[in-house]
Amino acid sequence: MNNSKTTFISSVTRSLRNSITAVTVGAGAVTLAPAALAADFAGDRIEMVMPFKEGGGSDTWGRFYAPKVAEQLPGSPVMVVRNIPGGGSTSGANQFQLRAKPDGQDVLASSASTMFPYILGDSRVRYDYKDWAAVLASPTGGVVYVSADLGIDSVADIAKLKGKDLKFASQGATSMDLVTLLALDLLDMDVKAVFGMKGRGEGRLAFERGEVNIDAQTTSAFIKKVQPLIDEGKAIPLFSYGVLGKDGKIKRDPNFPNLPDFVEAYEMVHGQLPDSDAFRAWKTFFIAGYAAQKGLFLPKGTPDDVVKAYSEAVANVIAKPEFASESEDVLGNYEQAVGSDAQMMFAEALKIDKAARTWVINWLNSEYSAGLKLSSN
Repeated sequence: MNNSKTTFISSVTRSLRNSITAVTVGAGAVTLAPAALAADFAGDRIEMVMPFKEGGGSDTWGRFYAPKVAEQLPGSPVMVVRNIPGGGSTSGANQFQLRAKPDGQDVLASSASTMFPYILGDSRVRYDYKDWAAVLASPTGGVVYVSADLGIDSVADIAKLKGKDLKFASQGATSMDLVTLLALDLLDMDVKAVFGMKGRGEGRLAFERGEVNIDAQTTSAFIKKVQPLIDEGKAIPLFSYGVLGKDGKIKRDPNFPNLPDFVEAYEMVHGQLPDSDAFRAWKTFFIAGYAAQKGLFLPKGTPDDVVKAYSEAVANVIAKPEFASESEDVLGNYEQAVGSDAQMMFAEALKIDKAARTWVINWLNSEYSAGLKLSSN
């Protein structure tokens, strides 16, 4: 190409570029970059990384949501669940951090078992929640109850438990049971943890056999399996953990309106609201374990239009008239948090301060020989 043609083309290119810029500025745009195109997944195959084996609670949750969300995404793509178990769910999350592409075709299903190691600085963790965009958070609730043989009627009688031989059947100090163990410690209850349970169901059976006399169950298990024990006079409910409001404060669980939430129980026992490193640690794990127990995430660098498309898709799923009845067995009677609300919940869980994190790690090492190290995420 000769110099005159090159000069002409360059001149035209500059003119067009300047024209586009002028129009953009004249329209009041904040940036000179062209507007992003709306996300479209027509013909795509989206992979939901599930860092758990098939058939568990998180897998059931993911498989419930996957086809519904896919149907509502622009272009109605196919969404498949890929199970990558191992390392207490850290293996799958590590792979997601390393390999997921920010084009909306990779999403992660996370659970409390994924968040707890991250918060505690587990050496297996190679992922960073702060890199990801949350589009959905699914809460659950929990209730702590005791054997009627202990002779109390409610948490108001907790002083009568002083000197009693209290036992709690647990999966492990750094499992979801950490929420219960911390709560009981904050209420000055001297409870011996009996480890080795494979799940909360085993813990409940140990309670029914009289091998332990204090237990905690998630909402669905409590309503189905524990309420009959209460009706028979064999168990006494103490408190629910509560739910996290949009203002970041803990409120009564709507499924148990007559039970005090944990903050209320603490105030009943101590005569004041909780405000300590120990409580801030408890709140962190309560949010990660219950208030935002399961979540759907997009990887680092995902464009805003893709995040928006997913958030709108989830919102459309939840807005369907049949959603409440279809989801009851999987999700319970809890409001699902979408988009910015989901992001707020996970942000609350991840903002544990250094003092609270140091306290809980020292407590776990001292009380349960957890062998945790004080290192930053």
